[in-house]
Amino acid sequence: MTDTTVEAPDRPAHRDPNVLRWLGAYTASMIGDSVYFMALAWAAARTGSASGTGLVLAAGSIPRALLMLGGGVLADRIGPRRVVIGSDAARAVLVLVLAAILVLTAPTVGVLVTVALLFGAVDALFLPAVGALPPRISTPGQLARIQGLRALAARGSSIVGAPMGGVAVATGGPSLAFAAAGVLFALSLPLLLSLRIRPLAEPEPPGAASAAEKAATAEETPDAWRDLVGGLRYIRRHSLLGPLMLVIALSELGFVGPLNLGLILLSEQRDWGAAGMGWIVAGFAGGAAGSALLLAVRGRVPRAGLVMCLMALVGAVGIAAVAQVSTVALAAAIAAFVGLTAGLAGALCGALVQTAADPAYLGRVTSVSTFFTYAIAPLSYPVTGAAVAFWGTGPVFAVSAAVCASGGVMGLALAGLRRAELPR
Repeated sequence: MTDTTVEAPDRPAHRDPNVLRWLGAYTASMIGDSVYFMALAWAAARTGSASGTGLVLAAGSIPRALLMLGGGVLADRIGPRRVVIGSDAARAVLVLVLAAILVLTAPTVGVLVTVALLFGAVDALFLPAVGALPPRISTPGQLARIQGLRALAARGSSIVGAPMGGVAVATGGPSLAFAAAGVLFALSLPLLLSLRIRPLAEPEPPGAASAAEKAATAEETPDAWRDLVGGLRYIRRHSLLGPLMLVIALSELGFVGPLNLGLILLSEQRDWGAAGMGWIVAGFAGGAAGSALLLAVRGRVPRAGLVMCLMALVGAVGIAAVAQVSTVALAAAIAAFVGLTAGLAGALCGALVQTAADPAYLGRVTSVSTFFTYAIAPLSYPVTGAAVAFWGTGPVFAVSAAVCASGGVMGLALAGLRRAELPR
C-alpha cells in the first residue's frame, strides 16, 4: 500500500474533509472499542469464574505495556496511516471470528484470554500510530483544534459505545456485541484508505539533534531496537519534549488512580452508591467535553505552555477537593471543574508534543506519551487501593493531587516549556 502525498488545504480542521474523514474513522474505532470491552466483560462473567473474569480483563494490558514503544518504532518506519489501517483490520477480523465462535459454543476463559492478549497487542500498535496521524492530515496551526475534535470524539464514543454494547449483549448475547464491534472497526477502513497524507517539514526545534547527529544516528540504527533507543535519546535531549514527557508522567500517575479507583472507594465510604458515582463521572466527562469543544471552536490558545501548566495546577486542587465534600452534587460540580482544566491541559500537551517533534521521530514520541497513559499509570491502582485502606480517601486524594501539581510546578519552572507556543 502506497500513501498518497498531497498538500493539505489550509482551512479550519472542522471544515477540512480530510480531517473529517479521519475523525469519522477514529470515532467508529473508538465506539467499537467501547462495545468490545463491554462484550468482553459480559462474556468473561458468563464463564462463572470470578478469578477467570479478572484474568480476562487484565490480560490485554500486558501486551500493551510490552509492545507500546515498539508500536511507535513501527509507525515511524512504515507510516502511521498504514499501521492504523492494519490495526483496525486486524481488530475487525479478530472480534468477528470470536463472535462466530461464541455462536457455536459457550465462552471459555482460555479463548477469551487469548483474544484479549491479541487485541492488546494490536492496540499497542494502534495507539501510537493514531496519535501520530494528525500532523500528517492537516497544517500545524490546526493541531490544537484537532486535539479538541479528537477529545470530543473520545467522550462521545464512550457515551454511545457502552449503551450500544449493553443493548447488544441484552439482545443477542456477547456474540452480537462482538459482531457489532467488528463491523465498527471495519467501517473505519474505507475512511482511512481515503485519507490524503501531507508531506511533513522537518524543523529543528531548540535542543533537537543537529543534522550531523541525526545522520550519525541514522547510520547507527539499522534495526528496530536501535531505532527505539534513538527515539528515547532524542526525547531526552530535546529541550521541550523531555519536560513534556515528565509532565505527562506525573499528571497520569497522580490522576488515574483517584479518578478510576479512588472514586469507587470514595462513593462507598460516603454511601453515594453507584448512582452517585455515575453523576460524578458524568460531571467529569461534561467538563472534559467542554474543554474539547473550546479547543475545537477556538483552534488555538495563546501561551499554550503557560496555560497548560496553570490548568494542571488548578485541576490538582480540584482533585484534592473532591474527597473533602459530603454531597454528590458538590462532588459532581468539582469533578466537572477537574474535567475542564485537566482536559484543556491534556489537549494542549498533546498539541505541543505533535508540533515540537521532528517528523522522523513522531511515532516514537507519541508511543512514549501513550505508554505513560496506558501502561504505567494503571500500575497506580493497587497502590491507590492499599493506601486508601490504610489512610482513607482524603489523604490519598491529597497526595495524588500533589503529584499532579508537581508536573505543573515543574513546567512553570522551565522557561522553555512555560514559554512554548502553538503555531499560528
